[in-house]
Amino acid sequence: MSPECQRFEQALRSHAEHKSNVIALWGDTLKIDYATLYAEVKYRQQRLRDEQASVIALALDNGVEAILWDLAALFEGLACVTLPPFFSPAQRAHCLEQSQAERVIAEPEFEAELLVAGYEKSAEFWRRPFAGPSPMHPGTAKLTFTSGTTGTPKGVCLSADSLLRVARELDQASKPTEPQHHLALLPLAILLENLGCYAALYAGATLSLPSQKTLGIRGASGVDVPRLLGCLASRSPESLILVPQLLLMLVSATEQNAFNPQTLRFAAVGGARVSKDLLQRARHVGLPLYEGYGLSECASVVCLNRPAAYRAGSVGRPLPHVEVKLAEDGEVLIKGSLLLGYLGEPAYTGEWWHSGDLGEFDAQGFLFLNGRKKHQFITSYGRNVNPEWVEAELTQRQHIAQAFVYGEALPRNHALLWPNRPDCTDEQLAAAVAEANDALPDYAQVHHWTRLNEPFTAANGLLTANGRPRRDAIVALYRAQLTEFPHSEEPAS
Repeated sequence: MSPECQRFEQALRSHAEHKSNVIALWGDTLKIDYATLYAEVKYRQQRLRDEQASVIALALDNGVEAILWDLAALFEGLACVTLPPFFSPAQRAHCLEQSQAERVIAEPEFEAELLVAGYEKSAEFWRRPFAGPSPMHPGTAKLTFTSGTTGTPKGVCLSADSLLRVARELDQASKPTEPQHHLALLPLAILLENLGCYAALYAGATLSLPSQKTLGIRGASGVDVPRLLGCLASRSPESLILVPQLLLMLVSATEQNAFNPQTLRFAAVGGARVSKDLLQRARHVGLPLYEGYGLSECASVVCLNRPAAYRAGSVGRPLPHVEVKLAEDGEVLIKGSLLLGYLGEPAYTGEWWHSGDLGEFDAQGFLFLNGRKKHQFITSYGRNVNPEWVEAELTQRQHIAQAFVYGEALPRNHALLWPNRPDCTDEQLAAAVAEANDALPDYAQVHHWTRLNEPFTAANGLLTANGRPRRDAIVALYRAQLTEFPHSEEPAS
Protein backbone atom coordinates (compact mmCIF):
# COMPACT_ATOMS: atom_id res chain seq x y z
CA MET A 1 0.00 0.00 0.00
CA SER A 2 1.34 3.43 -0.98
CA PRO A 3 2.27 5.98 1.74
CA GLU A 4 -0.70 8.26 1.05
CA CYS A 5 -3.00 5.24 0.91
CA GLN A 6 -1.72 4.07 4.30
CA ARG A 7 -2.32 7.55 5.69
CA PHE A 8 -5.90 7.63 4.40
CA GLU A 9 -6.64 4.11 5.63
CA GLN A 10 -5.28 5.05 9.06
CA ALA A 11 -7.55 8.10 9.15
CA LEU A 12 -10.61 5.94 8.45
CA ARG A 13 -9.51 3.39 11.06
CA SER A 14 -9.10 6.20 13.59
CA HIS A 15 -12.59 7.52 12.78
CA ALA A 16 -13.97 3.98 13.22
CA GLU A 17 -12.45 3.87 16.70
CA HIS A 18 -13.10 7.42 17.89
CA LYS A 19 -16.12 8.48 15.81
CA SER A 20 -17.82 5.10 15.72
CA ASN A 21 -21.32 6.55 16.05
CA VAL A 22 -20.87 9.47 13.64
CA ILE A 23 -22.80 8.98 10.39
CA ALA A 24 -20.20 8.45 7.69
CA LEU A 25 -22.34 7.72 4.62
CA TRP A 26 -25.91 8.72 3.83
CA GLY A 27 -27.38 7.30 0.63
CA ASP A 28 -30.94 7.70 -0.59
CA THR A 29 -32.19 6.15 2.65
CA LEU A 30 -29.36 4.06 4.11
CA LYS A 31 -27.09 5.60 6.75
CA ILE A 32 -23.97 3.92 8.14
CA ASP A 33 -21.50 5.08 10.78
CA TYR A 34 -17.70 5.12 10.56
CA ALA A 35 -17.28 1.80 12.35
CA THR A 36 -19.60 0.14 9.85
CA LEU A 37 -17.94 1.90 6.93
CA TYR A 38 -14.54 0.55 7.89
CA ALA A 39 -15.87 -2.98 8.37
CA GLU A 40 -17.77 -2.91 5.07
CA VAL A 41 -14.71 -1.72 3.16
CA LYS A 42 -12.64 -4.53 4.65
CA TYR A 43 -15.32 -7.07 3.67
CA ARG A 44 -15.31 -5.78 0.08
CA GLN A 45 -11.53 -5.91 -0.05
CA GLN A 46 -11.76 -9.62 0.69
CA ARG A 47 -14.41 -10.06 -2.01
CA LEU A 48 -12.11 -8.35 -4.52
CA ARG A 49 -9.19 -10.47 -3.33
CA ASP A 50 -11.24 -13.61 -3.95
CA GLU A 51 -11.92 -12.48 -7.51
CA GLN A 52 -8.19 -12.28 -8.28
CA ALA A 53 -8.72 -9.43 -10.74
CA SER A 54 -6.45 -6.44 -11.23
CA VAL A 55 -8.89 -4.05 -12.94
CA ILE A 56 -12.43 -3.33 -11.77
CA ALA A 57 -14.93 -0.97 -13.38
CA LEU A 58 -17.73 0.78 -11.51
CA ALA A 59 -20.89 1.81 -13.37
CA LEU A 60 -22.85 2.78 -10.28
CA ASP A 61 -25.04 5.74 -9.44
CA ASN A 62 -23.99 7.75 -6.41
CA GLY A 63 -24.75 5.91 -3.21
CA VAL A 64 -23.28 4.00 -0.29
CA GLU A 65 -22.36 0.97 -2.42
CA ALA A 66 -20.48 3.10 -4.96
CA ILE A 67 -18.12 4.66 -2.41
CA LEU A 68 -17.62 1.39 -0.47
CA TRP A 69 -16.49 -0.48 -3.61
CA ASP A 70 -14.38 2.52 -4.66
CA LEU A 71 -12.57 2.55 -1.31
CA ALA A 72 -12.14 -1.23 -1.33
CA ALA A 73 -10.48 -1.12 -4.74
CA LEU A 74 -8.25 1.75 -3.60
CA PHE A 75 -7.02 -0.01 -0.46
CA GLU A 76 -6.70 -3.36 -2.22
CA GLY A 77 -4.37 -1.80 -4.79
CA LEU A 78 -6.57 -2.45 -7.85
CA ALA A 79 -6.99 -0.18 -10.83
CA CYS A 80 -10.51 1.24 -10.59
CA VAL A 81 -12.26 2.42 -13.76
CA THR A 82 -15.10 4.86 -13.13
CA LEU A 83 -17.70 5.12 -15.91
CA PRO A 84 -19.61 8.44 -16.06
CA PRO A 85 -23.38 8.02 -16.36
CA PHE A 86 -23.51 10.61 -19.15
CA PHE A 87 -21.32 8.53 -21.50
CA SER A 88 -23.02 6.91 -24.48
CA PRO A 89 -23.22 3.09 -24.67
CA ALA A 90 -20.49 3.12 -27.33
CA GLN A 91 -18.22 5.17 -25.08
CA ARG A 92 -18.80 2.85 -22.10
CA ALA A 93 -18.02 -0.17 -24.27
CA HIS A 94 -14.83 1.53 -25.46
CA CYS A 95 -13.75 2.26 -21.88
CA LEU A 96 -14.29 -1.34 -20.78
CA GLU A 97 -12.50 -2.77 -23.80
CA GLN A 98 -9.53 -0.44 -23.64
CA SER A 99 -9.05 -0.81 -19.89
CA GLN A 100 -9.48 -4.60 -20.00
CA ALA A 101 -11.73 -4.42 -16.95
CA GLU A 102 -12.05 -8.02 -15.81
CA ARG A 103 -14.78 -7.23 -13.30
CA VAL A 104 -17.62 -4.74 -13.46
CA ILE A 105 -20.11 -3.72 -10.78
CA ALA A 106 -22.99 -1.96 -12.49
CA GLU A 107 -26.54 -0.74 -12.14
CA PRO A 108 -29.20 -3.12 -13.54
CA GLU A 109 -29.92 -0.91 -16.56
CA PHE A 110 -26.48 -1.73 -18.00
CA GLU A 111 -27.20 -5.47 -18.22
CA ALA A 112 -27.85 -5.53 -21.98
CA GLU A 113 -24.71 -3.49 -22.72
CA LEU A 114 -22.54 -5.78 -20.61
CA LEU A 115 -23.92 -8.92 -22.22
CA VAL A 116 -23.16 -7.50 -25.67
CA ALA A 117 -19.65 -6.64 -24.47
CA GLY A 118 -19.03 -10.28 -23.52
CA TYR A 119 -19.51 -10.13 -19.75
CA GLU A 120 -21.27 -12.77 -17.65
CA LYS A 121 -23.04 -12.09 -14.36
CA SER A 122 -21.95 -13.86 -11.14
CA ALA A 123 -23.32 -12.51 -7.85
CA GLU A 124 -22.53 -8.78 -7.72
CA PHE A 125 -19.81 -9.00 -10.40
CA TRP A 126 -19.86 -9.03 -14.17
CA ARG A 127 -16.89 -11.11 -15.35
CA ARG A 128 -14.91 -11.24 -18.56
CA PRO A 129 -11.43 -12.65 -19.22
CA PHE A 130 -8.90 -10.68 -21.26
CA ALA A 131 -5.80 -12.03 -22.99
CA GLY A 132 -2.55 -10.24 -23.64
CA PRO A 133 -0.64 -7.57 -21.74
CA SER A 134 -2.58 -4.93 -19.84
CA PRO A 135 -2.49 -1.42 -21.31
CA MET A 136 -2.67 -0.02 -17.76
CA HIS A 137 0.38 1.78 -16.41
CA PRO A 138 1.88 0.05 -13.35
CA GLY A 139 0.71 1.70 -10.14
CA THR A 140 -2.60 2.92 -11.55
CA ALA A 141 -5.18 3.33 -8.80
CA LYS A 142 -7.76 5.25 -10.79
CA LEU A 143 -8.44 5.29 -14.49
CA THR A 144 -10.53 8.33 -15.23
CA PHE A 145 -11.77 8.94 -18.74
CA THR A 146 -12.07 12.44 -20.08
CA SER A 147 -15.61 13.42 -21.02
CA GLY A 148 -14.61 13.09 -24.62
CA THR A 149 -13.27 16.08 -26.50
CA THR A 150 -13.69 13.69 -29.45
CA GLY A 151 -15.92 10.68 -29.82
CA THR A 152 -13.34 8.44 -28.13
CA PRO A 153 -12.73 9.16 -24.43
CA LYS A 154 -9.10 9.15 -23.34
CA GLY A 155 -8.07 7.25 -20.24
CA VAL A 156 -5.88 9.03 -17.68
CA CYS A 157 -3.91 6.71 -15.36
CA LEU A 158 -3.35 8.15 -11.88
CA SER A 159 -1.55 6.78 -8.83
CA ALA A 160 -3.06 6.54 -5.34
CA ASP A 161 -0.43 8.92 -3.97
CA SER A 162 -1.34 11.61 -6.53
CA LEU A 163 -5.06 11.28 -5.88
CA LEU A 164 -4.87 11.21 -2.11
CA ARG A 165 -2.41 14.06 -1.85
CA VAL A 166 -4.98 16.22 -3.65
CA ALA A 167 -7.77 14.94 -1.39
CA ARG A 168 -5.70 15.80 1.67
CA GLU A 169 -5.05 19.31 0.35
CA LEU A 170 -8.77 19.80 -0.29
CA ASP A 171 -9.44 18.81 3.32
CA GLN A 172 -6.84 21.31 4.52
CA ALA A 173 -8.22 24.07 2.26
CA SER A 174 -11.71 23.79 3.75
CA LYS A 175 -10.63 23.26 7.38
CA PRO A 176 -10.99 26.91 8.45
CA THR A 177 -14.73 26.64 7.83
CA GLU A 178 -14.99 23.13 9.40
CA PRO A 179 -17.73 21.65 7.18
CA GLN A 180 -19.12 18.50 8.79
CA HIS A 181 -21.53 17.42 6.06
CA HIS A 182 -20.56 17.18 2.40
CA LEU A 183 -23.18 16.37 -0.25
CA ALA A 184 -22.02 14.96 -3.59
CA LEU A 185 -23.97 16.66 -6.37
CA LEU A 186 -21.75 15.45 -9.20
CA PRO A 187 -21.37 11.79 -10.19
CA LEU A 188 -18.58 9.96 -8.35
CA ALA A 189 -17.12 9.17 -11.76
CA ILE A 190 -16.18 12.87 -11.95
CA LEU A 191 -12.70 12.94 -10.46
CA LEU A 192 -13.26 16.29 -8.74
CA GLU A 193 -16.27 14.95 -6.82
CA ASN A 194 -14.55 11.64 -6.11
CA LEU A 195 -11.67 13.46 -4.41
CA GLY A 196 -14.09 15.80 -2.63
CA CYS A 197 -15.69 12.72 -1.08
CA TYR A 198 -12.29 11.44 0.01
CA ALA A 199 -11.60 14.85 1.59
CA ALA A 200 -14.88 14.68 3.55
CA LEU A 201 -13.97 11.21 4.83
CA TYR A 202 -10.49 12.43 5.75
CA ALA A 203 -12.20 15.06 7.91
CA GLY A 204 -14.48 12.52 9.56
CA ALA A 205 -17.51 14.37 8.20
CA THR A 206 -20.83 12.97 7.05
CA LEU A 207 -20.82 12.24 3.31
CA SER A 208 -24.24 12.46 1.64
CA LEU A 209 -24.49 10.40 -1.54
CA PRO A 210 -28.04 10.70 -2.87
CA SER A 211 -28.50 9.11 -6.27
CA GLN A 212 -28.60 11.37 -9.30
CA LYS A 213 -32.27 10.38 -9.69
CA THR A 214 -33.02 11.56 -6.15
CA LEU A 215 -31.22 14.82 -6.91
CA GLY A 216 -33.16 15.26 -10.15
CA ILE A 217 -30.01 15.30 -12.27
CA ARG A 218 -30.24 13.53 -15.64
CA GLY A 219 -27.23 12.89 -17.85
CA ALA A 220 -24.77 15.72 -18.37
CA SER A 221 -27.17 18.63 -18.62
CA GLY A 222 -30.69 17.87 -17.37
CA VAL A 223 -31.76 19.08 -13.92
CA ASP A 224 -35.14 19.00 -12.19
CA VAL A 225 -34.54 22.19 -10.20
CA PRO A 226 -37.40 21.86 -7.65
CA ARG A 227 -36.34 18.28 -6.92
CA LEU A 228 -32.72 19.31 -6.48
CA LEU A 229 -33.63 22.19 -4.18
CA GLY A 230 -35.90 19.93 -2.16
CA CYS A 231 -33.07 17.45 -1.60
CA LEU A 232 -30.69 20.20 -0.53
CA ALA A 233 -33.27 21.65 1.85
CA SER A 234 -33.92 18.28 3.48
CA ARG A 235 -30.22 17.48 3.97
CA SER A 236 -28.74 20.93 4.75
CA PRO A 237 -25.18 20.19 3.58
CA GLU A 238 -22.31 22.36 4.74
CA SER A 239 -20.09 21.82 1.67
CA LEU A 240 -20.71 21.27 -2.03
CA ILE A 241 -18.74 21.01 -5.25
CA LEU A 242 -20.41 22.81 -8.13
CA VAL A 243 -20.00 23.28 -11.85
CA PRO A 244 -21.00 26.74 -13.15
CA GLN A 245 -24.48 25.69 -14.32
CA LEU A 246 -25.39 24.24 -10.93
CA LEU A 247 -24.02 27.40 -9.31
CA LEU A 248 -26.26 29.51 -11.54
CA MET A 249 -29.27 27.46 -10.45
CA LEU A 250 -28.45 27.90 -6.77
CA VAL A 251 -27.81 31.63 -7.14
CA SER A 252 -31.08 32.15 -9.05
CA ALA A 253 -32.98 30.08 -6.49
CA THR A 254 -31.44 32.04 -3.62
CA GLU A 255 -32.35 35.34 -5.26
CA GLN A 256 -35.95 34.09 -5.48
CA ASN A 257 -35.94 32.88 -1.84
CA ALA A 258 -36.24 29.27 -3.03
CA PHE A 259 -32.92 28.21 -1.49
CA ASN A 260 -31.38 29.15 1.86
CA PRO A 261 -27.56 29.09 1.69
CA GLN A 262 -27.02 29.75 5.40
CA THR A 263 -25.99 26.19 6.26
CA LEU A 264 -23.26 26.19 3.59
CA ARG A 265 -19.75 26.83 4.81
CA PHE A 266 -17.67 25.95 1.76
CA ALA A 267 -18.79 25.68 -1.86
CA ALA A 268 -16.11 25.00 -4.45
CA VAL A 269 -16.79 25.70 -8.12
CA GLY A 270 -14.76 24.48 -11.06
CA GLY A 271 -14.89 22.47 -14.27
CA ALA A 272 -15.40 25.49 -16.55
CA ARG A 273 -15.08 29.25 -16.65
CA VAL A 274 -17.35 31.18 -14.27
CA SER A 275 -18.44 34.66 -15.28
CA LYS A 276 -17.53 37.57 -13.01
CA ASP A 277 -21.19 38.57 -12.88
CA LEU A 278 -22.22 35.15 -11.55
CA LEU A 279 -19.43 35.20 -8.96
CA GLN A 280 -20.58 38.63 -7.77
CA ARG A 281 -24.20 37.48 -7.56
CA ALA A 282 -23.16 34.39 -5.57
CA ARG A 283 -21.23 36.47 -3.05
CA HIS A 284 -24.06 38.99 -2.83
CA VAL A 285 -26.62 36.34 -1.81
CA GLY A 286 -24.24 34.84 0.75
CA LEU A 287 -22.90 31.74 -0.98
CA PRO A 288 -19.43 30.95 0.47
CA LEU A 289 -18.00 30.35 -2.99
CA TYR A 290 -14.40 29.43 -3.81
CA GLU A 291 -13.37 29.06 -7.44
CA GLY A 292 -10.66 26.61 -8.41
CA TYR A 293 -8.90 25.08 -11.39
CA GLY A 294 -7.60 21.65 -12.24
CA LEU A 295 -7.02 18.95 -14.83
CA SER A 296 -7.54 15.21 -14.83
CA GLU A 297 -3.93 14.83 -15.92
CA CYS A 298 -2.86 16.57 -12.70
CA ALA A 299 -5.17 14.50 -10.45
CA SER A 300 -7.81 17.24 -10.56
CA VAL A 301 -7.38 20.35 -8.40
CA VAL A 302 -4.29 22.49 -8.98
CA CYS A 303 -5.37 25.92 -7.71
CA LEU A 304 -8.12 26.94 -5.31
CA ASN A 305 -9.34 30.06 -3.57
CA ARG A 306 -9.54 29.53 0.18
CA PRO A 307 -11.09 31.44 3.11
CA ALA A 308 -7.77 33.07 4.04
CA ALA A 309 -6.53 33.45 0.45
CA TYR A 310 -9.29 34.68 -1.83
CA ARG A 311 -9.14 36.87 -4.94
CA ALA A 312 -12.36 37.40 -6.90
CA GLY A 313 -12.09 36.42 -10.56
CA SER A 314 -9.01 34.28 -10.02
CA VAL A 315 -8.85 30.50 -9.67
CA GLY A 316 -6.80 30.93 -6.51
CA ARG A 317 -3.23 30.17 -5.64
CA PRO A 318 -1.59 26.81 -6.40
CA LEU A 319 -2.12 24.18 -3.71
CA PRO A 320 1.03 23.23 -1.74
CA HIS A 321 1.59 19.93 -3.58
CA VAL A 322 2.11 21.55 -7.00
CA GLU A 323 4.23 24.18 -8.71
CA VAL A 324 2.74 26.33 -11.44
CA LYS A 325 4.55 28.58 -13.88
CA LEU A 326 3.85 30.23 -17.22
CA ALA A 327 5.50 29.49 -20.55
CA GLU A 328 6.65 32.37 -22.75
CA ASP A 329 3.31 32.38 -24.56
CA GLY A 330 1.37 32.41 -21.27
CA GLU A 331 0.49 28.72 -21.22
CA VAL A 332 0.01 27.33 -17.71
CA LEU A 333 2.60 24.66 -16.85
CA ILE A 334 2.13 22.37 -13.84
CA LYS A 335 4.53 20.21 -11.84
CA GLY A 336 3.40 17.69 -9.20
CA SER A 337 0.76 14.91 -8.96
CA LEU A 338 0.98 14.25 -12.68
CA LEU A 339 -0.55 11.33 -14.52
CA LEU A 340 1.37 8.09 -14.98
CA GLY A 341 0.41 8.28 -18.63
CA TYR A 342 -2.56 7.87 -20.93
CA LEU A 343 -4.03 4.41 -21.23
CA GLY A 344 -2.28 2.43 -23.94
CA GLU A 345 0.35 5.13 -24.52
CA PRO A 346 3.94 5.44 -23.24
CA ALA A 347 4.48 6.49 -19.63
CA TYR A 348 4.60 10.23 -19.06
CA THR A 349 8.14 11.14 -18.05
CA GLY A 350 8.02 14.93 -18.32
CA GLU A 351 8.57 17.20 -15.34
CA TRP A 352 6.01 19.86 -16.33
CA TRP A 353 2.55 19.33 -17.77
CA HIS A 354 1.46 21.66 -20.58
CA SER A 355 -2.14 22.47 -19.68
CA GLY A 356 -3.23 24.10 -22.93
CA ASP A 357 -4.68 26.96 -20.85
CA LEU A 358 -3.45 30.54 -20.98
CA GLY A 359 -3.06 32.50 -17.76
CA GLU A 360 -1.33 35.18 -15.76
CA PHE A 361 -0.39 35.68 -12.11
CA ASP A 362 -1.03 38.82 -10.11
CA ALA A 363 1.53 40.20 -7.65
CA GLN A 364 0.13 38.06 -4.81
CA GLY A 365 0.41 34.79 -6.75
CA PHE A 366 -3.26 34.35 -7.71
CA LEU A 367 -3.77 32.74 -11.11
CA PHE A 368 -6.15 34.28 -13.66
CA LEU A 369 -7.09 32.24 -16.73
CA ASN A 370 -7.38 33.75 -20.20
CA GLY A 371 -8.84 30.93 -22.31
CA ARG A 372 -7.42 27.88 -24.08
CA LYS A 373 -4.89 27.44 -26.84
CA LYS A 374 -6.98 24.83 -28.60
CA HIS A 375 -10.46 25.07 -30.06
CA GLN A 376 -12.27 22.82 -27.61
CA PHE A 377 -14.86 24.42 -25.42
CA ILE A 378 -16.14 23.56 -21.96
CA THR A 379 -19.87 23.72 -21.31
CA SER A 380 -21.23 25.25 -18.11
CA TYR A 381 -21.68 21.69 -16.87
CA GLY A 382 -17.93 21.14 -17.09
CA ARG A 383 -17.98 18.86 -20.16
CA ASN A 384 -15.15 19.13 -22.69
CA VAL A 385 -16.31 19.15 -26.30
CA ASN A 386 -14.28 19.32 -29.49
CA PRO A 387 -16.57 21.22 -31.88
CA GLU A 388 -14.92 19.65 -34.93
CA TRP A 389 -16.21 16.24 -33.80
CA VAL A 390 -19.81 17.50 -33.56
CA GLU A 391 -19.50 19.51 -36.78
CA ALA A 392 -18.34 16.38 -38.58
CA GLU A 393 -21.41 14.51 -37.38
CA LEU A 394 -23.64 17.32 -38.65
CA THR A 395 -22.07 17.79 -42.06
CA GLN A 396 -22.19 14.05 -42.69
CA ARG A 397 -25.97 14.34 -42.78
CA GLN A 398 -27.90 14.81 -45.98
CA HIS A 399 -28.98 18.42 -45.65
CA ILE A 400 -26.09 20.25 -43.89
CA ALA A 401 -23.23 21.70 -45.92
CA GLN A 402 -21.55 23.75 -43.18
CA ALA A 403 -21.80 23.67 -39.41
CA PHE A 404 -20.22 25.63 -36.59
CA VAL A 405 -20.78 24.49 -33.00
CA TYR A 406 -20.34 26.61 -29.90
CA GLY A 407 -20.99 25.99 -26.22
CA GLU A 408 -18.34 27.78 -24.19
CA ALA A 409 -19.74 28.25 -20.65
CA LEU A 410 -23.28 27.61 -21.96
CA PRO A 411 -25.76 25.03 -20.65
CA ARG A 412 -26.71 24.04 -24.22
CA ASN A 413 -24.63 23.71 -27.37
CA HIS A 414 -25.60 25.92 -30.33
CA ALA A 415 -24.95 25.27 -34.02
CA LEU A 416 -24.85 27.66 -36.97
CA LEU A 417 -25.99 25.74 -40.06
CA TRP A 418 -25.77 26.35 -43.81
CA PRO A 419 -27.92 23.95 -45.87
CA ASN A 420 -26.63 22.16 -48.93
CA ARG A 421 -29.57 23.36 -51.04
CA PRO A 422 -31.50 26.65 -51.02
CA ASP A 423 -34.83 24.79 -50.98
CA CYS A 424 -33.90 22.81 -47.84
CA THR A 425 -36.62 23.37 -45.24
CA ASP A 426 -36.17 24.04 -41.53
CA GLU A 427 -37.89 20.71 -40.89
CA GLN A 428 -35.23 18.90 -42.93
CA LEU A 429 -32.47 20.69 -41.03
CA ALA A 430 -34.10 19.75 -37.73
CA ALA A 431 -34.27 16.11 -38.81
CA ALA A 432 -30.58 16.17 -39.75
CA VAL A 433 -29.66 17.64 -36.36
CA ALA A 434 -31.73 14.99 -34.58
CA GLU A 435 -30.01 12.26 -36.61
CA ALA A 436 -26.58 13.62 -35.69
CA ASN A 437 -27.59 13.85 -32.03
CA ASP A 438 -28.43 10.15 -32.03
CA ALA A 439 -24.72 9.46 -32.62
CA LEU A 440 -23.54 11.78 -29.84
CA PRO A 441 -23.57 11.64 -26.01
CA ASP A 442 -25.89 14.24 -24.51
CA TYR A 443 -23.17 16.70 -23.46
CA ALA A 444 -22.00 16.98 -27.10
CA GLN A 445 -25.42 17.14 -28.73
CA VAL A 446 -26.76 20.23 -30.50
CA HIS A 447 -29.60 21.61 -28.44
CA HIS A 448 -30.18 24.85 -30.39
CA TRP A 449 -29.41 25.89 -33.96
CA THR A 450 -29.58 28.89 -36.26
CA ARG A 451 -29.93 28.83 -40.04
CA LEU A 452 -27.36 31.09 -41.65
CA ASN A 453 -28.23 33.68 -44.29
CA GLU A 454 -24.93 33.15 -46.10
CA PRO A 455 -22.19 30.50 -46.00
CA PHE A 456 -18.77 30.82 -44.41
CA THR A 457 -16.24 31.77 -47.11
CA ALA A 458 -12.70 33.04 -47.35
CA ALA A 459 -14.10 36.16 -49.02
CA ASN A 460 -16.22 37.13 -46.01
CA GLY A 461 -13.35 36.35 -43.64
CA LEU A 462 -15.02 33.36 -41.97
CA LEU A 463 -12.89 30.63 -43.57
CA THR A 464 -9.14 30.28 -43.91
CA ALA A 465 -7.63 29.84 -47.35
CA ASN A 466 -7.66 26.05 -46.89
CA GLY A 467 -11.30 25.99 -45.81
CA ARG A 468 -11.08 25.89 -42.01
CA PRO A 469 -13.46 28.07 -40.00
CA ARG A 470 -12.02 31.21 -38.45
CA ARG A 471 -13.56 30.52 -35.07
CA ASP A 472 -12.88 33.81 -33.33
CA ALA A 473 -14.26 35.77 -36.29
CA ILE A 474 -17.41 33.61 -36.45
CA VAL A 475 -18.05 33.96 -32.72
CA ALA A 476 -17.52 37.72 -32.90
CA LEU A 477 -19.93 38.09 -35.82
CA TYR A 478 -22.64 35.74 -34.56
CA ARG A 479 -22.35 36.15 -30.79
CA ALA A 480 -25.96 37.33 -30.42
CA GLN A 481 -27.31 34.34 -32.35
CA LEU A 482 -25.10 31.89 -30.48
CA THR A 483 -26.57 32.98 -27.14
CA GLU A 484 -30.17 33.04 -28.39
CA PHE A 485 -32.21 29.98 -29.23
CA PRO A 486 -34.54 30.27 -32.23
CA HIS A 487 -34.56 26.51 -32.95
CA SER A 488 -34.32 23.93 -30.16
CA GLU A 489 -33.74 20.21 -30.18
CA GLU A 490 -34.66 18.15 -27.12
CA PRO A 491 -31.55 16.28 -25.91
CA ALA A 492 -31.76 12.54 -26.24
CA SER A 493 -32.62 10.75 -23.02
